[in-house]
Order: sequence, then structure tokens, then C-alpha cells
Amino acid sequence: MNEMETYRRRVEEAATFLTARFRERPEIILIMGTGLGGLAAHLDNPQTIPYAEIPHFPRSTVTSHAGNLLFGTLGGKRVAALQGRFHYYEGYSARELTFPVRVLSQLGAGMMLVSNAAGGLNPAYAPGSLMILRDHINLIPDNPLRGINIDAWGPRFPDLSAAYDPELIDRIMACAAKLGLANMECGVYVAIPGPSLETPAETRYLRQIGADAVGMSTVPEVIVARHAGLKVLGVSVVSNVNDPDNQQPILLEEIIAQTEQTAARLVRLLLEFFKEL
Repeated sequence: MNEMETYRRRVEEAATFLTARFRERPEIILIMGTGLGGLAAHLDNPQTIPYAEIPHFPRSTVTSHAGNLLFGTLGGKRVAALQGRFHYYEGYSARELTFPVRVLSQLGAGMMLVSNAAGGLNPAYAPGSLMILRDHINLIPDNPLRGINIDAWGPRFPDLSAAYDPELIDRIMACAAKLGLANMECGVYVAIPGPSLETPAETRYLRQIGADAVGMSTVPEVIVARHAGLKVLGVSVVSNVNDPDNQQPILLEEIIAQTEQTAARLVRLLLEFFKEL
């Protein structure tokens, strides 16, 4: 059995396990990033499964990621929520870290909403801003689609000309306007390998290539979701803004604290957005 046949078998086994545990098929995959796991408290009738109980699921090694899969409803929509994600810097390949998205895409979801904490690169941004992703740049030196393509899962060369669904972007921005939320942005996210944070020179470079915010996740998950035909919406909590001419130490504790302070605004926005879907 070759590598991709093994991977396919593992995906099918995990999907079969989850199908047996949950009668309702999810409509939406929700990925909750650093400091955003508290959104799970707003799910109605949640059922929780630790990642460790799901066949072949990776294990989260980041302390701010709880490592649970939750099934429930949000705004009347059936949701499969990943409370914590996986990263390239943890030692996983892009294919391994996107395993949960691949599994959940097999259960019938038609949309994925992905969130993360990011460092601001655009000098016009402020800490605590919410940035809706309109595009991305992938600097992670791996692609989850590398290797033999499984045609039943998606095309060999998926189109990413509109990786983030324009209609969903318009809807969530309209929801933000309706709620009167300040510090709403729409920009380009760049994914880097990590875990080391950016130097001043790297910050200048990332600005020059067109990025508005930087993080260490999201893009591999989006690639797999689009390969599987899901519509995608992404949102970043801008935890800090990097000034390469006066670069300050970036501490994970401060990133998490700022993200948690902003989480209430994000929750309000997502609850309104789910109601409007």
C-alpha cells in the first residue's frame, strides 16, 4: 500500500467513526485558532470528542489549543468546530496538519470558516482589529496536495483565483457594519513556517510582497477546503502590529491576551453572520 492509499484509508476510517457518533451531518466546518477556543461556549447542544479519541487524528501540542472536536449548532446551522488546530512548526507535514479538514469535508460540509491570531503588517491596522481574509500568500514550504491526487476528493490543479468566497466576504462585512463594529479590515494573510517570529527585515519583506497580516496557519487548511469544493471565509484577530523601524519584542502571552480581549467582538460578528446565512 503506497503512502496516499494509506492516507486515504485513514481519512475514511476517521470519517466512518465520526459518522457513527453523530447522526447530523455538519453544514459548516469552523476552525478556532489561538485564543479563540471560547467560541465553543456559544454552540447549542454541543457534543465533544477529544482529538485523541478520533482514529488517526493528529495531537495538538500548543497549550492554547484545547484539542477537541465539537458538533453542535450555531445560529441554527449545524457546525463541526475544531477547538484547536495543527501547525507545520509542530513537525507535521501539510497533509498531516490538514487531516481534520479532509475528514470533515467527507461528511458533507459545504463551507469552512477559519479563524486565527495574526501579527499586523499594515501600518494602518491597530491591535485588536478584525481582518477578513480576501487573499493569501503561502510561504510554508509544503503543500497538502503534493503527491498523488485522489480525483474523488478534488481536481489535480484546484483554482484559487477566489480562495475566499466574495459573497461570504460581502455578507460578513455587512454584518460588521450592521453591528457598528470598529477596526474592521479586509486584507491579505501570509503564512510562514514558524515557530520563530519575524525579524525587522522579514517584516519589511512581507509588507513589500503585499501582505497585511502574518501568521503560521490557515493557508494549508484553505487549500484543502477549496480542493474539496468548500466555500471558505477567513478572519484574523490582529493581536499586534509590527513596526520594523521600531520592532518590539513579541510575546506569545501578549498575543493570546489581546486575542482573548478581541474574542467577544468576533463572537458577536460570527453569531450575526450565522443568523444571516
